[in-house]
Amino acid sequence: MSQTVKTPPAVGAPAESSNRVTLGLSNRLLARPEVGALVAAILIFIFFLIVAPAFRSGGSFFTVLYQSSTIGIVAVAVGMLMIGGEFDLSAGVLTTSAGLINAMLCYQLGLNLWVGALVSLVATLAIGFLNGYLVVRTGIPSFLITLGTFFTLQGANLGITKLVTGSVSTANINQMEGYASLHAVFASSFRIGGITVWGVVVWWIVFIALSAYVLQRTKVGNWIYAVGGNADSARAVGVPVRKVKIGLFMTVAFLAWFIGMHTLYNFNTLQSGNGVGNEFLYIIAAVVGGTLMTGGYGNAIGVAIGAFIFGMTSLCIVYAGWDPNWFKAFLGVMLLLAVLVNLYVKKLSTTRKVG
Repeated sequence: MSQTVKTPPAVGAPAESSNRVTLGLSNRLLARPEVGALVAAILIFIFFLIVAPAFRSGGSFFTVLYQSSTIGIVAVAVGMLMIGGEFDLSAGVLTTSAGLINAMLCYQLGLNLWVGALVSLVATLAIGFLNGYLVVRTGIPSFLITLGTFFTLQGANLGITKLVTGSVSTANINQMEGYASLHAVFASSFRIGGITVWGVVVWWIVFIALSAYVLQRTKVGNWIYAVGGNADSARAVGVPVRKVKIGLFMTVAFLAWFIGMHTLYNFNTLQSGNGVGNEFLYIIAAVVGGTLMTGGYGNAIGVAIGAFIFGMTSLCIVYAGWDPNWFKAFLGVMLLLAVLVNLYVKKLSTTRKVG
């Protein structure tokens, strides 16, 4: 009989060879999606503290937070949708559609504003569902589907408002039944130490926390990353790709409805042309915050930092006494830099340590 003899490995020799690269601490930090945005936010914050004396007060800082929240709330959902590999170009005008439905329906029919808010929510979610359904059923890129929705809603907002009210804005609703409670939910504010804090900022923090929890701690979050990384592979391992994508579009619609309610109950009236262009601000906030446009990478904290950079820059340019037209130039530069940084960070994140 022959006997197989096992030769023990040499002392100090590795059990198996590997061509993987070990990441240092600095590279591991850089591989976090939000780190680049955080560094940029700190530098911009310090810069405007120096050049814009008006920014140095607590009141100005909370005004910046308010400005950031009006973009940041919808950007939370847009960021999740982009992680899932899709875009929604209708989100900006959808916020206005939500408010217009609420205001005109109740004013013309004499309904309680809560009824109009609920009808508006159902209609807005239906639009989000339709966007998602068309994307997953037809295979047409979401860019084109939602671009069509954008133009449809933009024309309907202007045309129907003028047909119903005779102008391009809604009537003042602050004397209608249900206004006080809706204003308290969507547009309230309170004071702390003489500084006004808007309730929508608190809501923004809540939505950031919920998004972060879903993405990092739940099975649905894993599905979102898997779908955005490779939808075919995700489908092969049992991920309900269609349901995930439709759900993400409906999440965008829900938060668009929320901001539509805030805008309506904060100003008591609504211009039908509002919201056009905001869809790009949501995407910019997500990209500046580390979300890749190719999907599968990003997080809620990064999107929040991206929205904060937007709010800080848009107001601090005014605080510094500069021409506000420079803001658009800044957004363009930030977007280009963010794309380059994100590609580098993604390259780092795909490098794995030796097992």
